Amino acid sequence: MEIDGFVASNSNWVIEGCYSDLIEFVLSEAAELVYMDLPIEACIANAKRRPWESHKYESKKAQDENLPMLIEWISQYESRNDTFSRSAHQGLLERFSGKKTVFTGNEVCT
Repeated sequence: MEIDGFVASNSNWVIEGCYSDLIEFVLSEAAELVYMDLPIEACIANAKRRPWESHKYESKKAQDENLPMLIEWISQYESRNDTFSRSAHQGLLERFSGKKTVFTGNEVCT
C-alpha cells in the first residue's frame, strides 16, 4: 500500500482530515494523535468560512453550491456509523496508546 511506503521512507508526517480508515493503517507508527472534537455548530461555522479550495472546485461559487450538502453531512456526524463518524474517530482515540491531544474549540496552536 502506498501509505506504508510513505511512512517507511519519512520520519515525520501528518495525516489530516476525517479519514479514520487511513489513520487506522498508521496508528501503530504514530507518535501523537490530535483529535479536533468540535461541537457540530462550530464545524458548520468553519465550513461556511472556509476559503475557496481551487484544487477541488472550479470556482468559489461552485464550492458554495456544495455547502448545503456539506452542512447536512456534518450534521449527521454523531449519528453516522461510517469511517467519517464520531464513533470511528472515538474508536481510534481509545485504541491509540501514544500521546493524545484533544481540541474542543477553535483554539490556536503555538
